[in-house]
Amino acid sequence: MRRWALWVPLVVFLGVVALGAWRLTGTSETVVKSALVGKPLPEFALPAMVAGKPGLSRADLATGKPRLLNVFASWCVPCIAEAPQLMRLKQAGVEIDAVAIKDSPDAVKAFLARNGDPYARIGDDRNRVVQIGIGSAGVPETFVIDGQGRIAAQHIGDIRADDVPKLLEALEEAR
Repeated sequence: MRRWALWVPLVVFLGVVALGAWRLTGTSETVVKSALVGKPLPEFALPAMVAGKPGLSRADLATGKPRLLNVFASWCVPCIAEAPQLMRLKQAGVEIDAVAIKDSPDAVKAFLARNGDPYARIGDDRNRVVQIGIGSAGVPETFVIDGQGRIAAQHIGDIRADDVPKLLEALEEAR
C-alpha cells in the first residue's frame, strides 16, 4: 500500500470539518417569510379559545376593513413583551384578531388577565393547522389582512414600540 493512501481519511475528515465550520460561520436568512403575502388567506374556521369571545374564520377577516391577525401563545415570552404594543394598537382603533397555538383556554384566559386583551376574536389552533396554513413559522407573528381577506404584510417576531407606526402605515396601505 502506498504511504499517501494513509493520509486520505485524514484529508477527508479535515475537509468535512472545514465545510461544517464554513456553514456555521456564514450568514444566512434565518427568517421564514410566508409565501402567502399578497394572496388570499386559506379557508379556515377555528372554535373559540376563550368563553365569551368568538372563534375565528376566514370570513371574519374579509369584512371590508383591514385588521391585524396575531399568532400567539400564552407560554411565549416574546408574546408577553409585545402585549403593551398590541394594546396601543387597539387604542389607536386597530381591530386585532388572534390565533392561539398549542394552548389551553385556562392558560390563555390567565395570559389575557395579566397582559391585557386586545383581541376581538381568538381562534383555538391547538394543532397549528391554521398557523402553518398561513405561513407562520413561530410566535409571535402578526399579519396585516386587507378588507378582502388577503395577507398584505407580515411582521415576524414581537411588536416593539418602533414597529407600531410601521404596522399602522401597512394597515393604511391595505385599505
